Amino acid sequence: MVWLYLIFGRGLFWRFRESREPEAEPPERLSKRVAIVIPARNEAECIGQAIASLLCQDYRGRYHVFLVDDHSQDGTLDQALSLARKAGKPELLTATSARSLPEDWTGKLWALAEGVNHAQAFQPDYVLFNDADIMHAPDSLSRLVERAEAGYDLVSYMVKLKCETFPEKALIPAFVFFFFMLYPPAWTASPRHATAGAAGGCILIRWSALARICGIAAIRSELIDDCALAKAVKSAGGKIWLGLTSKTRSIRSYGTFGEIGRMISRTAFWQLRHSPWLLAGTMAGMFITYMMAPLLLLTGRRIPAGLGMAAWTLMMVAYVPSLRFYGLTMLWAPTLPVVALFYAGATVHSALRYWSGCGGEWKGRVQDSSAKTRRPP
Repeated sequence: MVWLYLIFGRGLFWRFRESREPEAEPPERLSKRVAIVIPARNEAECIGQAIASLLCQDYRGRYHVFLVDDHSQDGTLDQALSLARKAGKPELLTATSARSLPEDWTGKLWALAEGVNHAQAFQPDYVLFNDADIMHAPDSLSRLVERAEAGYDLVSYMVKLKCETFPEKALIPAFVFFFFMLYPPAWTASPRHATAGAAGGCILIRWSALARICGIAAIRSELIDDCALAKAVKSAGGKIWLGLTSKTRSIRSYGTFGEIGRMISRTAFWQLRHSPWLLAGTMAGMFITYMMAPLLLLTGRRIPAGLGMAAWTLMMVAYVPSLRFYGLTMLWAPTLPVVALFYAGATVHSALRYWSGCGGEWKGRVQDSSAKTRRPP
């Protein structure tokens, strides 16, 4: 029953179809001014490629990149400025350092707020919040603005994550699969559903919509900032859209299972509102949804085993499109129960890190712990 619901009753989230491009907009509508804000903390390895892809956009309107260095120690700022000079387009980049992090702000959101503050003088129609590891296709900015001009206040792409190492092949397709399960794109775009999802690596928001929610300050203490921003815009009456693309991709690599586990752990317990009861319920739900089906095969009884096999088959059917999107063989499909067990373990690890005072750690900065008074709303 769980898998019948997930396949037929949850916005067909599992289909993993790349979004159709909107009909071409008139030239004057694609000449909107776009400020691109990139928060970066110790991103020297990635920032050059990300900046290069943005400086080479074929967008016919005016755009400007505002890079905000979040107290990096690896020369991120110098790397970005050097790349802009080599590309012959230093005039398209403004690179600054964030001021000291205020109380009750997360580092990324403070850097975004600093970027928005610098962008005001540019008088943009839109702001593109872009992570420092995202490489854009040449027409990416045009496609984003076209989508927004079709009537949306916030447009977000779930970019194609890097999937080359064995840990990435085992876990990354499931990461996107679980994300769309929580935030079905069809429900996100529908005014009939309260669901509001966005992928933080690539979010284009209308300047007026950002002003309507009182700017980044409205979500200043959120760890899952992308979905919090989408929720704020939708709650204020805005229209939002979430899609999937293979043209724009992340170049951040995860070489070990531990690296992916820490990425999941960083925000998992925050999403559960730091509740032990929600944690226990989540673990029970994960067990019933993913582990019960293969375990029923071990009973040796025909009806339970048959139902378990049917549920496992539905599970694999739902998972195959995400594997295909990442160019992986269907032989990975039966592993989803084991992958779910890994994600459950990362969630428990997130709770333990929170209770030990080290929750939400990102590049040396603890952002969520029981020692802090900050709580998600």
